[in-house]
Amino acid sequence: METLSTSHAHGGVQGVYRHASLATGTDMTFSVFVPPHAEGARLPVVWYLSGLTCTHANVTEKGEYRRACAELGLIFVAPDTSPRGEGVADDPQGAYDFGLGAGFYVDATQPPFAAHYRMWTYVTEELPALVGAHFPADPSRQSIMGHSMGGHGALTIGLTFPDRFKAVSAFAPIVAPGRVPWGQKALAGYLGDDRDAWRRHDAVALIEDGARMPDMLVDQGDADPFLEEQLQTHWLEEACLVAGQKATIRMQPGYDHSYYFISTFMEEHVRWHAHRLKGL
Repeated sequence: METLSTSHAHGGVQGVYRHASLATGTDMTFSVFVPPHAEGARLPVVWYLSGLTCTHANVTEKGEYRRACAELGLIFVAPDTSPRGEGVADDPQGAYDFGLGAGFYVDATQPPFAAHYRMWTYVTEELPALVGAHFPADPSRQSIMGHSMGGHGALTIGLTFPDRFKAVSAFAPIVAPGRVPWGQKALAGYLGDDRDAWRRHDAVALIEDGARMPDMLVDQGDADPFLEEQLQTHWLEEACLVAGQKATIRMQPGYDHSYYFISTFMEEHVRWHAHRLKGL
């Protein structure tokens, strides 16, 4: 693991790191904020998955999570959204919603994407092992959150590993990718025509099929330009209600899809995670 940069913030250390990933077959860059802590302490971890076109840098630079994480003693990890580098396949038309920056947190099975697009394995297996080996992380206390495409990833990972993740939250998540253009394009391109494989990466479908998680918090801006066509938050609300899945799903008046929205509610989400990870 190579350290690209470290900066002191709120008494802790914000670092950016790079390593050669076996899962993706590429170099991968990620960021980790470690709060001030006693020597030998093991700290809870909050994972953050970013959205379309993003890297680790978007939330690292604009997420405004460090003050709360430093106060509450939480490690905050932000991976990239897809593999990158020479030989990594991209959308043939160069569109923003598929290929580079748009890995959708799945392990692709379709050529040419199967060679590198193994983001599910990367964020659920390889990167947690790396973080556990190099940082004072407590693997028994983890939670996950994300935005948009990353909200989709956080919800599906949380529903798949409910014993690992104590809680899941999301900002403007894609809740049913199998039913909206962004998700249909990505799931077909990465996974092919097997709709059963799609359901394993669709939060609403997972809940319909019996998956549950300990707790869920979702914030969605009602001025989000993607709400009606791509996000359809009400589908998640309806699925949770029918299934009895514990969830707090809030429409926030006037907010859009940007980091102005995310940063406004980030501290509240961090505190919500801390309560479930540490009982604070």
